[in-house]
Amino acid sequence: MLRSFLLLTLLLITSACSVPAATSPPVAGPTPTPTTAAPVVVDQSCRTDADCTVKNVGNCCGYYPACVNVASRTDPAGVQASCQAKGMMSVCGFAEISGCSCVKGQCAANRDGAESRRMPLQTLPSDKR
Repeated sequence: MLRSFLLLTLLLITSACSVPAATSPPVAGPTPTPTTAAPVVVDQSCRTDADCTVKNVGNCCGYYPACVNVASRTDPAGVQASCQAKGMMSVCGFAEISGCSCVKGQCAANRDGAESRRMPLQTLPSDKR
């Protein structure tokens, strides 16, 4: 009886340590390629002034307003990510846009009164005291 018990125990131990028979290695699926979204193309086309509006198109610094078509998509975060990936920098700052007009089929910023050149005031001889 003791012999049978020892033989059975030895059989169990050796079977527990054996390698499974004929297992195929796991098959790796195709490596997913990272999807890069196509950059957003900003549409500045127009037919009338009503087709244009001011939107944040972004630059390497962040906020950057521009006159674009009212239906145009913008992606300021995508622009910044692209700048960071390329190691690019930008000059920070922008001109304030008071409005937009359609000029030769393209949306353009209106010239603000502060930006326009003015002639110096002329004083009349009678004003001198």
